[in-house]
Amino acid sequence: MRIAKTSMLSLLAATAVAVAAPVVASAAPNPADTPNEAMARAYIDALVDHDASAVRFTPDATRVEAGLKTGYNGPQLTNDLNHGIQYRVIQGVRDLTMTESGDTVHTRYLLDAGIAGQRLMTVEIVETFDFQDGAIDRIVATIVPVSLS
Repeated sequence: MRIAKTSMLSLLAATAVAVAAPVVASAAPNPADTPNEAMARAYIDALVDHDASAVRFTPDATRVEAGLKTGYNGPQLTNDLNHGIQYRVIQGVRDLTMTESGDTVHTRYLLDAGIAGQRLMTVEIVETFDFQDGAIDRIVATIVPVSLS
């Protein structure tokens, strides 16, 4: 029940967070990425293309979004990326920047969301990825609306 409520909150946030424009590309691979940056980029790509096959999570990985726990373990996070309705409104990401410090990668990007090819909202996402042995162990995300249609 708690997961369903949290997923619904994520869906509502994503829908409320959506703006009008064409679909935007995902976070294109960058050969200059470190292994942890490449894994963070793979996660961001999976938000758009719903294919988490390149994303590695620790078994007990967690995700906190806007102060609410939305990810409880690696398998659930993988399943959400692959099948979660809360991510279906995501049309693309752009303006991705990353910095790395030890086993932590900080990202900042714009995410466009909408329905039926119509952008409804753009939000700025700031995420911190903590890694353990090359796998994502913890994600903390902050979402700030940028524009509405």
